[in-house]
Amino acid sequence: MARRTAFLYDDRMSHHVLSDSHPMRPIRLKYTYDLLQGYGAFDAENSRLVSPRFATENEAMSYHTPEYIEAVRALGSGDSSMNPAAHNFGPGDNPPYEGMYDAAMLSTGSAVQAAEMLISDEVDAAFSISGGLHHAMPNYAYGFCVFNDPVIAIKRFLAEGMRVAYVDIDCHHGDGVQHAFYDTGAVLTISLHESGAYLFPGTGFPQETGAGLGRGYSVNVPLYPYTTDEVYLHAFREVVPRLLEAFQPDALVTQLGIDSHYLDPITHMALTVQGFAEAVAEFAKLSPAKWLALGGGGYDLHAVARAWTLAYGVMSEQEFGSEIPESYSTAYDVASLFDPAEVNVQDQVRKDALAFADASVQAIHRIIYPAHGLQGI
Repeated sequence: MARRTAFLYDDRMSHHVLSDSHPMRPIRLKYTYDLLQGYGAFDAENSRLVSPRFATENEAMSYHTPEYIEAVRALGSGDSSMNPAAHNFGPGDNPPYEGMYDAAMLSTGSAVQAAEMLISDEVDAAFSISGGLHHAMPNYAYGFCVFNDPVIAIKRFLAEGMRVAYVDIDCHHGDGVQHAFYDTGAVLTISLHESGAYLFPGTGFPQETGAGLGRGYSVNVPLYPYTTDEVYLHAFREVVPRLLEAFQPDALVTQLGIDSHYLDPITHMALTVQGFAEAVAEFAKLSPAKWLALGGGGYDLHAVARAWTLAYGVMSEQEFGSEIPESYSTAYDVASLFDPAEVNVQDQVRKDALAFADASVQAIHRIIYPAHGLQGI
């Protein structure tokens, strides 16, 4: 039987603007929805389009402090008595903006609602594209992220006594999620990302393995700039499948940021949407009965829409042709779902990226695998 899959989206998620110059543009969510509509993705019997709800304050407080939640509410309503810098808001990455509280609570509520649909066995998989905001910390905004919906959704699973694996393929290290679960073995966090030596947030090295009962349950695979599909998938397959098999999660949460794309304006990786979709297909092979997918980074708007369309196709077991539907191609002037097969990366850079990936993989095999009863290379 085809995987029962839900896609959570509402146009309210696309309308806010962080600032005129900010690279995070929520309109990318509407582009994704429009492209999926063009393909008829929600017409399949096993595919559901779901309107998300807002998170409750109690849900937000499962990770964030009451003081921070109140600051987000006040700053989002233009309260000039609040000091934005006290919670890391201000010019640059984290500008306070009109409607910020509602936007963050809707994105967070969408992720929690998706988790609840999985817990109640309404669906087997759910994709909350507005989520994946993995940098936010308990008392401050960070890296474009206000509320950390992955953490809050994972805590919803934990409340049911479930073991959770979180795998983050965003180009940036999933530092906020790692921080939340660094000292527990109930959550396995795995992050594949451009090395913190080259990219924000400057963390996510193999030596960050967890603390106390969580030692061995934080896994980081840093990669070299301009890593291409072949090397990325090699590193993924050398680390993720065996750890998930050993951990045996009750729920799999995946953060599907696509700022690893070769056209992304603020990162330095070199993936295509096809390579990204192959990684998502690996999750489909490995997934337990409950699979929650979240969005994440991605700043080339049409790369985001194309990649997340492919991801939803994998999740809902639908194949979409390479020719973009006329309704979308006419509106957005995009002709092909897929990228060119070859990305222009110098041979020496390819060799350097492979050597760097192999060093990361070997480190994981050496310092993480033994904690899970596994033998490395």
